[in-house]
Amino acid sequence: MAADPGAAPERHPLAPLQRVIITRPEPEATTWVQALLAEGWPAQALPLITIAEPAEAVVRERLGQARAHWLDVDAIMFVSPAAVQHFFSDAVQAPQGACVRTRFWAPGPGTASALVLALAARGLGPERIDAPPANAAQFDSETLWPVVAPQLRPGRRVLIVRGASADAAASVPVGQALAGHGRDWLIRQCQAAGAQVDACVAYERRALAATPALQAWLSAASAPGSVWLFSSSEALAHLHSLVPHGHWTQASALATHPRIAARARAAGFGSVVETRPALPDVLRALESHWSCP
Repeated sequence: MAADPGAAPERHPLAPLQRVIITRPEPEATTWVQALLAEGWPAQALPLITIAEPAEAVVRERLGQARAHWLDVDAIMFVSPAAVQHFFSDAVQAPQGACVRTRFWAPGPGTASALVLALAARGLGPERIDAPPANAAQFDSETLWPVVAPQLRPGRRVLIVRGASADAAASVPVGQALAGHGRDWLIRQCQAAGAQVDACVAYERRALAATPALQAWLSAASAPGSVWLFSSSEALAHLHSLVPHGHWTQASALATHPRIAARARAAGFGSVVETRPALPDVLRALESHWSCP
């Protein structure tokens, strides 16, 4: 479990910090780099996942159907800020006078913040958003479930808006309820409550292409004093495909979920620190374990 966010940090200094590497996709990576630089931390962006529109026509067709009927379902769960940003295209129109019953689910504060902006642009307020409480130990499907469970009963319809790896998106059948990393459990809970669960793929996740320049950069970033911030197990998998196991024994990882922390340990990172994903928590973790240069 993550440490109590209200507790005073306990300092366990590691190697002097040289760089904090942000692995989130753009535009989140740049936003995080700017925020950390403003606090004096030497942040750099290396988005290990790039985000693109779905390549396959059948996936885009399903997405178009979901956009056209977005207010016909009882709840829409967005798995990430990217899911919000890529679902709400210009084709998603504001409601025209009808009473809106749809609830909007977010597993964490980043997704909730993206939803606030997307819904406001369509005349809907933040009171329609459901998310884990701000003091939750983790932000994930498990902590979202107690918040949204009272909404479900037989006949309710739930749409999951998510991404897919580029090599997997083409194999997704139209209309299938899509389980994703960390979403299977929530989908099963919704179905057990009698809800009909459907899903659409709003974007594709792609790995970085290996180049000599990237390999040189990664070699430097494996040295002591490198701290990698991971918010995705898939980002770690992409890194592992670029660099063999055991290369990271001198580097450190900040992981925003226990499952990601376990993956970082398995990848060979010499030290792994768990933190909640919100910026204040990441700053607190950095301050607890490293000295600001």
